[in-house]
Amino acid sequence: MNILFSKISYLDATSQALHEGDLLVQDGLIADFGANVGRPDGAKVIEAPGAVLAPGLVDLRASLGEPGYEYRETIESAAEAAAFGGITTIAVLPDSAPVIDDPALVHLITTKGAQTGSLTLLPYGAATRGCRGEELAEYGLLKEAGAVAFTDGAKAIGSSRLMRLALSYAAGFGARIVQHPEDVELAKGGAATAGARATWMGLPAIPAAAEAICVARDIRLAELSGGAVHFAHVTTAEALELIRHAKARGLRVTCDTAPPYFDLNETAIGDYRTYAKLSPPLRAESDRQAVLAALKDGTIDAIASDHQPRDADDKRLPFADAAPGGAGLATLLGITLAQVQNGALTLPEALALLTAKPADWLGIEAGRIKRGALADLVLFDPERSWQVQSGKLPGKAQNTPFDGRAVEGVVLGTWKAGKRVFG
Repeated sequence: MNILFSKISYLDATSQALHEGDLLVQDGLIADFGANVGRPDGAKVIEAPGAVLAPGLVDLRASLGEPGYEYRETIESAAEAAAFGGITTIAVLPDSAPVIDDPALVHLITTKGAQTGSLTLLPYGAATRGCRGEELAEYGLLKEAGAVAFTDGAKAIGSSRLMRLALSYAAGFGARIVQHPEDVELAKGGAATAGARATWMGLPAIPAAAEAICVARDIRLAELSGGAVHFAHVTTAEALELIRHAKARGLRVTCDTAPPYFDLNETAIGDYRTYAKLSPPLRAESDRQAVLAALKDGTIDAIASDHQPRDADDKRLPFADAAPGGAGLATLLGITLAQVQNGALTLPEALALLTAKPADWLGIEAGRIKRGALADLVLFDPERSWQVQSGKLPGKAQNTPFDGRAVEGVVLGTWKAGKRVFG
């Protein structure tokens, strides 16, 4: 079906600015956009005054459960949550069972994504076999099968020697290592950020410096090996300053963060709220402010959902014993737009961190509105509000740290290759 979006605001790919006008979709592609675009015979007209049309969101990191943890989430249920949130592309962590350390599993995830009709799934390959941190996986075969980078997901590569080898090996294939930045020994057994709150609550603590220590080591190893390192879900001012200086020196260093780390601080775990137990843990307010500043100045390259589905039994435990992780697909856009509402980011800046920038990092043709591009699109009302409610979110995963949070930015429709998949 041909579609004409009429009298809407859209995000221009070249200037990363919002423009008023029309946009025409023909045969699943963006055919034209601008002022007074002609209407072909039979085209469906969609008018949404005040709404914004943006590229489908590109989520740089999510765990989907399947295969192995289907009781937490399936690819089908994740696709439902993603469409609700305007996400059309997801880079999938390898922390399934079995772990994605075999080319056949890369093909499986890619195929299952295509079968949803609403999602492109781009698998990460495991950095080490079984994500056990003992020996490297077969990067060449995994990359040939379609792996976009290599990571052990929520497990840090603790051995300096192995990390150096991983960076060197990946560099030979033009690939990156994605690190969960946390010193393994300092973080072992911890449940909250070290400080007055963790002490008052009697929780085993992780010093915030555990992140910066790992980042400092891996920046040096990237320099030593000539490899490229990406730090996932960066949360602390100290680590961000190290990354900022590494970039200024021209090193191959990038990073992302996730909505909890710029919208919440450690006070969210009050009353032992296990839905707010995350990995890395929520930080002090000064770190939250530093993350916002790094989003604004370009130190942070993308915002990822960091979707980690957990079921009720994973969370209905004493805080120290509960599994870390939060559902993030349905709330990725809304929580990011909250930073536009409070003035921390402009709308084009926020959308770029969810679309063009992660697409560029992945090296894919997505995340931009341009002629001839696939019509992966999201239409949302930036002024309309809704409330995040655990138990009422789309998909299986309900373990949101934003339960009860009012946000603005309702997705009116999501399209994949010109086909409406939500709204």
